[in-house]
Amino acid sequence: MRIRNIVAMVAVFAACALYVAAQTPAQPAAQPPRPPLTLTTPAFPDGDPIPAKYTQAGEQVSPALNWTNVPPNTASFVLNMRDPDVARNRGTEDQVHWVVWNIPGTATGLPEGVPQGADRSDGSHQISASGPMYRGPGAPANGPMHHYTFELFALDTKLDVQPGADAWATRTAVFNAMQGHVLGKAVYVGLFRRPQ
Repeated sequence: MRIRNIVAMVAVFAACALYVAAQTPAQPAAQPPRPPLTLTTPAFPDGDPIPAKYTQAGEQVSPALNWTNVPPNTASFVLNMRDPDVARNRGTEDQVHWVVWNIPGTATGLPEGVPQGADRSDGSHQISASGPMYRGPGAPANGPMHHYTFELFALDTKLDVQPGADAWATRTAVFNAMQGHVLGKAVYVGLFRRPQ
């Protein structure tokens, strides 16, 4: 009698388990993580010296930049080139070498030698400490190599920020408008100091 009760209980538990399993929707197979947003340039390897052509010691043309693995729903990009080795006015601000915002979300890069002008034909805007243009690296010859950092942000929106007269105030406005909209970020670094 006792064995019959145990067998009956096991059968009831098995039936309940099968019922619950049948009611639970099948979970989709886990998707592999998306590869991260990646920024590259054919001008120099990541972490290597920047050729003079792209600096204040040369032609000072912007390098071609390319990006891949764009996050879904990207509406625009922001490119921020800065020199984190500079402490502007003895404060925490660094040098604004180039900020380009509202680059279309369909873009896969910027060409070499982006022309001057606050408003670009694709609807994006640009500014630097030198004005509405790319400002090449210019670290002094008598100091250490500086780490010129290109930061690319993928955003889920376009930014309602117009170029201002002050590059630092404009960069701050761009960064404030980006808050809560960053889908991905990529970084690429080049080194430079002027030749002796």
